[in-house]
Amino acid sequence: MARKISRHYSDPLDLIWIDAARQLGIEIRRSNEVFASWDGQHTLTLGTPETLDPDDSLAQLIFHELCHAVCEMPDGLTLPDWGLQSDNPEHRVREYACLRLQAALADQFQLRTLMASTTVYRRYFDRIPTDALCDDGDPAVTMARAAHIRLLQSTWFPVLSQALQRTADIARIVAGIAAPDSVWASGEVRTTAVR
Repeated sequence: MARKISRHYSDPLDLIWIDAARQLGIEIRRSNEVFASWDGQHTLTLGTPETLDPDDSLAQLIFHELCHAVCEMPDGLTLPDWGLQSDNPEHRVREYACLRLQAALADQFQLRTLMASTTVYRRYFDRIPTDALCDDGDPAVTMARAAHIRLLQSTWFPVLSQALQRTADIARIVAGIAAPDSVWASGEVRTTAVR
């Protein structure tokens, strides 16, 4: 006789970041037909697990897309895909600004490795200096700094900070038992954020 299953397992980081998105009025959906797509209203559709790289997670995808939202707000919140076109070379600097913001926020909790960017932009992300918002001649820095200021003055800041803190709490527990080739084994996690 088959047992009745009334509950399912959910990854803790998924729960943290889905909740953060929900608090910001964003519903998360999954599809194998997109990597990431914002409808300009309230739905963020992200790739299903089989469409992602082995070092990707739903949490990092949500975090990245929320950083896009901050970089493109307020107007981008009402535009499909935050107003970005991935095939438009002129929009590359906006992607880089998002990556700078993502690194700067993750660094506050020593989560840069765990919450690293994915796809073809990973090479750029890995070259971002320790101070992600320092003026190193990259035109994306000005945009990232403006987005950071906007975030600090918005209702989004406590939501993202809480999600990052919760992520760091879990990462701190798991880091010591993770296999060396796991994203959890980065060894960079702090107990609390640097202010």
